Amino acid sequence: MVKAGRILAAGGLFLLATGAARAEQGIDTGDTAWVLISAALVMLMTPGLGLFYAGMVRAKNVLGTLMHSFTMVALVGVTWVLWGYSLAFGGDGALIGNLEWIGLRGVTGDPGPYADNIPHLAFMTFQGMFAIITPALISGAFAERMRFGAFLLFMLLWSTFVYSPICHWVWGSGGWLGGLGALDFAGGTVVHISSGIAALACALMLGRRKHLGSEEMAPHNLTMTIIGTALLWFGWFGFNAGSALAANGLAANAFVVTNTAAAAAALSWMLVETLHRGRPTALGAASGAVAGLVAITPAAGFVGPVSAVIIGFIVSFLSYGAILLKGRLGYDDALDVVAVHFVGGSWGALATGLFASVAINDGGANGLFFGGGLALLGKQFVGVAATAAFSLIASLIILLLVRVFIPLRVTDEDETVGLDLSQHGEMGYNLEAV
Repeated sequence: MVKAGRILAAGGLFLLATGAARAEQGIDTGDTAWVLISAALVMLMTPGLGLFYAGMVRAKNVLGTLMHSFTMVALVGVTWVLWGYSLAFGGDGALIGNLEWIGLRGVTGDPGPYADNIPHLAFMTFQGMFAIITPALISGAFAERMRFGAFLLFMLLWSTFVYSPICHWVWGSGGWLGGLGALDFAGGTVVHISSGIAALACALMLGRRKHLGSEEMAPHNLTMTIIGTALLWFGWFGFNAGSALAANGLAANAFVVTNTAAAAAALSWMLVETLHRGRPTALGAASGAVAGLVAITPAAGFVGPVSAVIIGFIVSFLSYGAILLKGRLGYDDALDVVAVHFVGGSWGALATGLFASVAINDGGANGLFFGGGLALLGKQFVGVAATAAFSLIASLIILLLVRVFIPLRVTDEDETVGLDLSQHGEMGYNLEAV
């Protein structure tokens, strides 16, 4: 017993000494807990996205659609550790990081260069959840028609050569957009504009779904979509409020404006739908909520609640109009990724240039309506344009490269059968077994 007591005492002294060292280094346990919880919330968003998308496809493609999101948790969960994080946040180059942290070499439980109040590992894993969901967002554009092998190769290359550089531009040390003064609190450019415009590239390259316009393609399970929306909304608090990297007033502001913008957008989508179609729909309410979450993301740490209402209210009209325009232009973005994420993300980035206030965050700048003139709005426009141009061109190049090795699209027969059986040999609903 005496020996055991000495061992426990020694262990306690070690823990106290370790805790003292961490305190001296600036690690805050409350901030660390909040960032780790936020990382878990953001991780939940990707399976939630899978449910959101899967409910909108036909029953024969439900598992294939779920697999797109679920697989990103696995694929990017590995590549982020091996090289993605280092390319996004290593070094201090203007365009891309380096490989100093390859395999997380040197990334420890001590504070890192991006946050001195939390462990470097906590920052890395929080950012990793952003890297996971971003390529998953693209999958809604090519739902029901892309080969799974081509999907995996495209996402591997895209997350490495598109996401990581853009991430470095905005948030990395020495990144040129961050240096310019463009503001992106939680991923309007890094996540939504980059994925939304990549979705357009995919829709153009893969072409329209077979029998689109002549065959019923209504969502097969909107209950699933509503559940997915709820999980996205819930996880988005970690996405935006967690980006404060501390449990503080800025996180609280981001939390409040995130909920406010989503609520305003859900209401305004139901309004515009009623004006256009005569009645609101569940799918419309869900789409509006997500559009509002997208729009507030870049602004969440820079604007107040009233501004959030305006940003959320307006985005539904813009995204709804983009969906109507899609029909006239003739491209098949199956689940409206371009309208919600590219258009919504672009509006949010530009709205930051209108409504940002140093009263909310003195690390930002004043937008046009708060006495800042056109300076910030111009920087936001540069960020939107540069991100869209790079992601569009790079995505098209990657798709062309993938097509050399693997056909992008399933055969007509496999598309008729559905992705569940043709790509995975399974059925989402086996009613004969009931």
